[in-house]
Amino acid sequence: MMGKIVKSLCFLVFLGVLVEGLNIWPMPNSVNYGHQIMYLSNNFVLKTDGSKYNDASGILKDAFSRLLDVIEVDHVIDSNFSQIDPLSILHGIHVIVWSQNDELQYGVDESYKLSIPSHGTQVYAHIEAQTVYGALHGLQTFSQLCRFNLTNRGIEVHQVPWNINDQPRFFYRGLLIDTARHYLPLPIIKSVIDSMSYAKLNVLHWHIVDTQSFPLEIPSFPKLWNGAYSISERYTMADAAEIVSYAQRRGISVLAEVDVPGHALSWGTGYPSLWPSKDCQQPLDVSKEFTFKVIDGILSDFSKTFKYRFVHLGGDEVNTSCWTETPHIRRCGVCLTPSLEGFSMKGVLLFGSVALWDVLRTLIDMESAYELRQHGLNESGAYQYFVLRAQKIALSHGYEIINWEETFNDFGSKLSRKTVVHNWLGGGVAEKVVASGLRCIVSNQDKWYLDHLDAPWEGFYMNEPLTNITNHHQQKLVLGGEVCMWGEHIDASDIEQTIWPRAAAAAERLWTAYDNLAKDPSHVVERLAHFRCLLNRRGVAAAPLFGPGRVAPYEPGSCSKQ
Repeated sequence: MMGKIVKSLCFLVFLGVLVEGLNIWPMPNSVNYGHQIMYLSNNFVLKTDGSKYNDASGILKDAFSRLLDVIEVDHVIDSNFSQIDPLSILHGIHVIVWSQNDELQYGVDESYKLSIPSHGTQVYAHIEAQTVYGALHGLQTFSQLCRFNLTNRGIEVHQVPWNINDQPRFFYRGLLIDTARHYLPLPIIKSVIDSMSYAKLNVLHWHIVDTQSFPLEIPSFPKLWNGAYSISERYTMADAAEIVSYAQRRGISVLAEVDVPGHALSWGTGYPSLWPSKDCQQPLDVSKEFTFKVIDGILSDFSKTFKYRFVHLGGDEVNTSCWTETPHIRRCGVCLTPSLEGFSMKGVLLFGSVALWDVLRTLIDMESAYELRQHGLNESGAYQYFVLRAQKIALSHGYEIINWEETFNDFGSKLSRKTVVHNWLGGGVAEKVVASGLRCIVSNQDKWYLDHLDAPWEGFYMNEPLTNITNHHQQKLVLGGEVCMWGEHIDASDIEQTIWPRAAAAAERLWTAYDNLAKDPSHVVERLAHFRCLLNRRGVAAAPLFGPGRVAPYEPGSCSKQ
């Protein structure tokens, strides 16, 4: 009897404990496994009998095709089963999805159950999920259980039978890429998306534009992408739609960011009137109605392509001295007489005269200036006015808003209640945000900024989004976290090795249940090293684990020892 108990304990994984030979990343919520081997049939197939999901869009079919690619890793599969027990052959994988809906949105059910039996006739692995996106995660986990045997030229699954129940801890598990500091070609962005899916990250935060360049086509204002580095370093809106579709078919949402009012010098290349002056070019001119018309046009175009619930409006690092140093902005607090109050453009617009345009434009800007005066035009008041007005525009297009934390630090009580505050400056902010009733995403730069090459993977693993947040309701207001790959010093040549494997350490923090996370990162080092080698085998240029970010191998040796 005691022997049976000991044997059972060997099979059941208590995830807070290091389990030798269990190499799944991120670690699932519960795992039960055995000690036998199954062999994948040379005609391994997908079955969906009994599934309510009809896969009309081919998401599941395509995912199965990718599964075969990553487990074969370009080897020639030429296994001879003549010496293998037919009952040890795995003929395929049977996937049942209960929901017919494949809309991908924040909060979608990503749970799944994966089982691989160890005996029977016509044995199939089984995945059961509420949505197709849970099924995709199940396929990813299955792929990590497979290994190519160089001796018999076939694919094996060790440690069967397997029974895995799994779901994410947080609904938001993000990675930021920056295409403004360096242009990233579409194949590179797609490769990043593929690698995200291996680690079960589910939000690509696309920081599209910034001071240095404006590479995205905006049909409503076609001169904006004149701010791109060159005519070839641009994305059409069709390109953006392709990225959204490519990501969605891998269970990844795309969060678009347009950072305002700072970080926007490149906008004025096509529309110089967005600059406060020729000599003082950012932040965007707060006193002109045209500024907000452009923002409205951008978000209108976004709403046709970027279908995620949220849009990121930035709002960080705004140096307002340009506003106070520019005469027409500085004067706008006193440039209007009280008689303009209540002024309506409707009557004037009825004239429809082209000759009146300059007058009309002036009057529109005077209306904006009057509204600014009502909000108190000083540096902080103008900053608040700009952010809140941009928020209203985003809300009018059906978005909920994400802003960087400076907006909360400066005027948190004035923010829309549909605001998500994006923490980046340091610790302690998330607890203040959720205490105020707002939602939060954690990306504190000392731990989760990938461009900080001195930030080790151990810090990425141990960074806890719920630090000092003990109230259950407030914990629910933390949507999750995000690692940030700012692009000042990365481009297509080195982005992958800068992201990986450190992003994987954060991915487990965001996926795996808290009680199942290792309390000491040394307990996961072998498993993370294995995942890093898995990424390499799949063509992802993940850097060695030991040393700073993007480090080269220290000396010759096995991948798992680097």
